[in-house]
Amino acid sequence: MASTYIPELYEFLAELGQRQDREWFRANRARYDHLRQLWLDDIERLIAHMAEWWPCVKGQTAKGVSYRIYRDTRFSRDKSPFKNYFSASFSPYGRSSGAAHMPGFYLQMGPGSYTDGVESGLYGGIWQPDSASLGKLRKAIVDNIEEFEEILAEPTLQRLYPEWIGDALKTIPKGYDRNHPQAALLRLKEYGRFLPCDMAYFDDPAWPEKVSRDLRPLRPFIDFLTYSLEEEV
Repeated sequence: MASTYIPELYEFLAELGQRQDREWFRANRARYDHLRQLWLDDIERLIAHMAEWWPCVKGQTAKGVSYRIYRDTRFSRDKSPFKNYFSASFSPYGRSSGAAHMPGFYLQMGPGSYTDGVESGLYGGIWQPDSASLGKLRKAIVDNIEEFEEILAEPTLQRLYPEWIGDALKTIPKGYDRNHPQAALLRLKEYGRFLPCDMAYFDDPAWPEKVSRDLRPLRPFIDFLTYSLEEEV
């Protein structure tokens, strides 16, 4: 396999995460800019491949879908200034206000982890929807359970994304019988599937093509969430 910049990227992100030092970052800014540009070039390739099966991302740019390295510490007890990962989201809504809480795909690369302890990788679904959106999704799932279960039973999706990720209620939500046949689904507070990916997964010159291939089985699931929210009631 041809060498890639990925090991160097992971090394840099690991050092950044350990140091959390603005002076160190300034001294290593040229190194960061070089690695960031290589990564953005690959995100452009990823967008192009995803657009072949998800036209809504056509015309979006790597800079437009990628998150900054700087952490938002305004409302966090952790005042560490930097993330120790690179990340990007892909959605019909772009990076508009509130888009992070709408259905879409998410990519995280680096030695870091999610706030709930899951390593970086590929995600598809809806993260922390508001109560109104969550209510619509629960109703749509119950009303269309056969379609929903058929989507989730697709073999490739099941192989790559076998389980739910995210928070769940301890009891059935108000308005539903505690013995409801879809109780496990109704207790979920967000609907997402996740594929953990380590450095070895991305240490491949063709990683954008690989990511596009592995996100594609989630497309019908994302479509279900999207039209369930957009449907007029």
